[in-house]
Amino acid sequence: MKVVIAGGSGFIGKQLTELLVKNGHEVVILSRGIKKSSEKVAYVPWLTEEATPETELTKVDVVVNLAGVSINDGRWGGKHQKQIYDSRMIATEELIRIIRSLDEKPTTFINASAIGIYPASIQKVYTEESEVMANDFLGRTVQDWENKARRVEEWGIRTVFLRFGVVLGNDGGALPLMVLPYKLFVGGTVGSGQQWVSWIHFMDVVRAIVFVMDNQSIFGPVNVTAPNPVRMQPFGKTIASVLNRPHWFPTPAFLMKLVLGKKSKLVLEGQQVLPKVLTQEGFTFLYPTLEHALINLLKK
Repeated sequence: MKVVIAGGSGFIGKQLTELLVKNGHEVVILSRGIKKSSEKVAYVPWLTEEATPETELTKVDVVVNLAGVSINDGRWGGKHQKQIYDSRMIATEELIRIIRSLDEKPTTFINASAIGIYPASIQKVYTEESEVMANDFLGRTVQDWENKARRVEEWGIRTVFLRFGVVLGNDGGALPLMVLPYKLFVGGTVGSGQQWVSWIHFMDVVRAIVFVMDNQSIFGPVNVTAPNPVRMQPFGKTIASVLNRPHWFPTPAFLMKLVLGKKSKLVLEGQQVLPKVLTQEGFTFLYPTLEHALINLLKK
């Protein structure tokens, strides 16, 4: 297949490109910078005044939208929140414009999303069938993002919204910051410790994207989380165990709010989210348990 990726230079995008190339697919990455194409990966300029990517895209099978400013960077001040929101809206709007101009439309559009669309809760369990939506910054951003992406359905294109959980990897995502206190021997419970962490190993993320590409019966929301979410306290204890470090120095909520600002919600609040669609469709997780995932990532 010919796969176009927006956001191909990001943490997940790089890993996805590598897996797609390994599987024999043709990859085109939409890029703001000028990059030299190779035999296996082509780079097409976009989101600049001179760029006309639609003239270089022919016979596209799948479009994957991973574009957007990372939510893991910055303090979530007003300016950064605007960047997070606008980057997703602008990139998705441009992809819609590109697809509209193509004579041959792709068969599948896969749009990144996030489990932040579900409200924080200690008791509730969320699946793709859950209709309640969060009304905070991240919840509203995800809802608007999915609603905009949904417009490609007008052309009969299968559209999937991948609601990523907390992605664990050494080169990006939340794990490096979560592990650092333990490496410094000051790790411990963050906040109440009762908040849920719906995590997933980065390799299972990219494998899930390819799985969705290959399975035409999958459409709509898909929770991209491991089947065994855990609360923050056992999450921290598992890090400590894998690294052979103590778990004893608690980090109170007020300190996290002081250090991280509004972004502290990412670690002080959480949701118990299950990957019902992936499980029902027969997806096999390489790392279904947290200990298994952390051993792979932290013992290298």
